[in-house]
Amino acid sequence: MDHAAHHTGTAHDHAAHETHPDQHGRRSGAATWGAAAKATLHCLTGCAIGEILGMVIGTALMWGNVATMILAIALAFVFGYSFTLFAVRKAGLDLKSAVKVALAADTVSIVVMELVDNGIIALVPGAMDAHLSDTLFWTSLWGGFAIAFLLTTPVNKWMIGRGKGHAVVHAYH
Repeated sequence: MDHAAHHTGTAHDHAAHETHPDQHGRRSGAATWGAAAKATLHCLTGCAIGEILGMVIGTALMWGNVATMILAIALAFVFGYSFTLFAVRKAGLDLKSAVKVALAADTVSIVVMELVDNGIIALVPGAMDAHLSDTLFWTSLWGGFAIAFLLTTPVNKWMIGRGKGHAVVHAYH
């Protein structure tokens, strides 16, 4: 999750995803839909970049469906985590701590997104065999991202409300 994007000269609404510590010092409380949507969009951006790049590379090299999907999913995780990793490193965290924060902040969100959007692509008739020049390739890919966004946002809202996921990153900006 690239929190540098939050600091582009516009005011950042920390209250939108602020939580309160419980008796054990953990952060919990109400999370807004806006905060969940921002967290999901941020995570989806990294995943989409990685997944599109993987699909384009695999398709262009005429790899099989399984190899292309593995590459796309691997790159989705790499790009998804890297957005958060770079942001918290910029905030001063050492590499080991930054990796832990990125894993804690993004893993569930990325997993849900990848399951949903790749599941959609696998279920759309002909999508797995479509080429880069085919409308079906792009509509199934973008449709999968849209549905993944809609299904992952409530997951992120639930996690933020419990001091998990995207909420973990807020201590570092």
